[in-house]
Amino acid sequence: MTEPGAQHTPLDLLPVAVLRRRALAVSAAAVAVGAVAGAVVGVFVGRPYGLVVGVVLGVPLLVLATAEARRRSWLRDGVVSVRAIGTRSVDLRHATAIELLVSETRGMRAVGVLVSGPPKGRTLNIAVAAYSGGGGAELDILALRRLADALAAGSGTDGLVFAELLVAQLRAEAQDLPAAGRPLFRIAATAPAGRLAHRIRAEAVGRFVATLD
Repeated sequence: MTEPGAQHTPLDLLPVAVLRRRALAVSAAAVAVGAVAGAVVGVFVGRPYGLVVGVVLGVPLLVLATAEARRRSWLRDGVVSVRAIGTRSVDLRHATAIELLVSETRGMRAVGVLVSGPPKGRTLNIAVAAYSGGGGAELDILALRRLADALAAGSGTDGLVFAELLVAQLRAEAQDLPAAGRPLFRIAATAPAGRLAHRIRAEAVGRFVATLD
């Protein structure tokens, strides 16, 4: 339960305009896929069946586009929330599991902090960086700082490990190091290539942080 005066910190890795453009592209693809598939089935089987196929294929993509356009993440009084179709929340002060999730799609590696816990036992992925080649996008400094503070304030030791990783990232940004010299880029590079998603547990993150200067 958050207090009315609690500090609200956005945790969106990508700007709203970028999310909306992605949603528009997915919507266009949904209409195109549904229309083409429906037309083909309609020619060979009949128009009613074609309409059914068009709806079955197109509607899930439209729902995905809606979720993409609405997606927002924020931190408030130690509770991280993600809104898409609905809103899910996890209280970082009482998180039951914390891992690093590295996912790869079309040469882009995304780095997220995967947290599970109360109030409803949900699991959320907080995107903190995404890299392609030698560059990419990273969560802004203020958001990283407050996320690190929230993780460090948790009741378990895993939160401290991930807080140290984010603080190391902040130091690298303060030194204006290139992406390849930043902790989030470096730990993402340790994930096996060609895997859609790879989880890095707190123990491995702790060993990695211990190697940092």
